[in-house]
Amino acid sequence: MKVSCLQMNMAFCQPEENFRHAAGLIEKAMKDAPDVLVLPETWNTGFFPRENLAALCDRDGARVKQEIGALAKRFHVNIVAGSVSNVKDGKVYNTAMVFDREGSCIASYDKTHLFTPMGEDDYFTPGDRLCRFSLDGVSCGLIICYDVRFPELTRSLTVPGLDMLFVVSQWPKVRTFHLRSLTTARAIENQMFVICCNSCGTAGETVYGGNSAIIDPWGETLTLAGENEEILTADCDLDILKNIRSTIPVFRDRRPSLYHI
Repeated sequence: MKVSCLQMNMAFCQPEENFRHAAGLIEKAMKDAPDVLVLPETWNTGFFPRENLAALCDRDGARVKQEIGALAKRFHVNIVAGSVSNVKDGKVYNTAMVFDREGSCIASYDKTHLFTPMGEDDYFTPGDRLCRFSLDGVSCGLIICYDVRFPELTRSLTVPGLDMLFVVSQWPKVRTFHLRSLTTARAIENQMFVICCNSCGTAGETVYGGNSAIIDPWGETLTLAGENEEILTADCDLDILKNIRSTIPVFRDRRPSLYHI
């Protein structure tokens, strides 16, 4: 499965510009003929406006579904559409959506772990469910940024069986080492591909670090972005999964009766 990450430099508080820019990146990325395109976290607003947040948000994902869904159908490509600041039922959520090749929204996920050091929990409402879905027959999961620091969340997704985990983020440059380490660890311990699409540029006073990556189940980085906007693509050879899991059978050898979290 060929995957392309769109490491986007978004305009803070400018959803109109960001929708236009995202569409342009999607069209540009199709030159590599990927099976899946991935956008970063809260790409419609940046992370995250304190003033007039609700006014800048999507409404129940309607615009993402209309515009990004249409692009998925037009290019016949799966799109993990990052996440957007989104109002539904009168509350603001950090919502990710996934589209299949026909442009249908087949999954959505509201970020469950809100980043309290930046006050995300004061403005957003946390989600209360996990996100699993299938793309072209491949079992996938989705988490957002801070979620990657909670291995129990990822393991809850992977115990039933997962081949590919998408991590969409706006991770600051100052902690790039953490992002690289955590995503690599999630790939190794769960024996799956991890696709991390981060943002870059500046939002408010925070500089975001790029370094999007596609990591294989051995923890090897197949491709790694720099700190500026770019599109990176890699082929994920799903045929290696069976050998890895039979060589080091961590899921077979788990002892859940001893785990009390």
